Amino acid sequence: MQLVTRPVPEGPQPVSFRRALAFWLELGFISFGGPAGQIAIMHQELVERRRWISERRFLHALNYCMVLPGPEAQQLATYIGWLMHRTWGGIVAGGLFVLPSLAILIALSWLYVAFGHLAVVVGLFYGIKPAVTAIVLQAAHRIGSRALKNYWLSSIAALSFVAIFALNAPFPAIVLAAGAIGFVGGRISPATFAGGGHGQAQKSYGAALIDDDTPTPEHARFTYSRLASVVAIGLVLWSAPMGALTAIYGWAHTFTQMGWFFTKAALLTFGGAYAVLPYVNQGAVVHYGWLKPTQMIDGLALGETTPGPLIMVVAFVGFVGGYAKALLGPDALFLSGALAATLVTYFTFLPSFLFIFAGGPLVESTHGDIAFTAPLTAITAAVVGVIVNLAVFFGYHVLWPSGLDGAFDWISALIAVAAFVALVRFKRNVIQVIAACALVGLAVML
Repeated sequence: MQLVTRPVPEGPQPVSFRRALAFWLELGFISFGGPAGQIAIMHQELVERRRWISERRFLHALNYCMVLPGPEAQQLATYIGWLMHRTWGGIVAGGLFVLPSLAILIALSWLYVAFGHLAVVVGLFYGIKPAVTAIVLQAAHRIGSRALKNYWLSSIAALSFVAIFALNAPFPAIVLAAGAIGFVGGRISPATFAGGGHGQAQKSYGAALIDDDTPTPEHARFTYSRLASVVAIGLVLWSAPMGALTAIYGWAHTFTQMGWFFTKAALLTFGGAYAVLPYVNQGAVVHYGWLKPTQMIDGLALGETTPGPLIMVVAFVGFVGGYAKALLGPDALFLSGALAATLVTYFTFLPSFLFIFAGGPLVESTHGDIAFTAPLTAITAAVVGVIVNLAVFFGYHVLWPSGLDGAFDWISALIAVAAFVALVRFKRNVIQVIAACALVGLAVML
């Protein structure tokens, strides 16, 4: 999906804050297609057409965002907004990348819990669930084809799958172990754990407002005092709401635990949303019981079909958990869900802004390319195994809805296989596949 294009004068033109705000708002409503699609839209609009930033500076920022935990497309928008219009530019760009999706997911989550029992809705999700299983498996295939470049990296992926599937090892432990292996392996055999960013700039689209040789603006220059200020403000922005939740509800309350859990999740999302989904599933479904396994699959389907970063599925997790537990009382179910969804979104994305505002000046101090380090290469390999485990988890609950002692759902299996073939062999996009499978599920159930 593309933005509505309008003629642009030759040469870079000054960009007002109001004009940039209009772009970021529009982007927030049409940013479908996952990180690849969202980054492609930004590249087309900002580099190729509007020429707000050069190809080289765009890739330089993107490579930094790729090595951060968190949603890289949202962080890239924050980075460019900050570079152009200081801190408020970054807040607006990153915030508008998320807020439309949050509002849409709160509305869809309410419709889901309120009307999910209707035959039509049940039929639609009957077809969507196996499609989501295929989508997760395709994500493992896509990431694995890029990341597993040799026997050692493939072995790390296999070991991570065994660790989480057979040993039920916590996701953070797998990430730390993989990082340690990469650190040691990178010193012993650098070529084995060599990684790369998004590559070099291959062509020029003409002079840009922020061009290859444009000096770094004053607000983007690194100083220790500025770094200390960002860290201090970040700690206040995290500790104030967390302290208020603890004081009002107590540490064991669901609101407080959601804030703490999704803070940890935000710091562990190396490899994108698909990497953190197993951790969210392990905590929200297995440990805390905020929602059921089938609801987690349904939430991922809603996240795939709405604009914004896929990690926004956390808003669905928060809403369903808050609604089901009636955290604000039985007469305020919607408010309970909406407040929980807003809280988990805040705690999930706050670190992303801080990473940009704190690390951006360091990145701007050099315009050389940033590469994946050896530990991050190993972590990416481990993520492949973890995502395969997530696909197995989803497949189990979809194909054996009553457990292994129950009947095998061969219709769901056929839908999953067809969806996987459509995604991998015929390169159909996610929304097309989900829509087609939903219609098949509706036809089967009705």
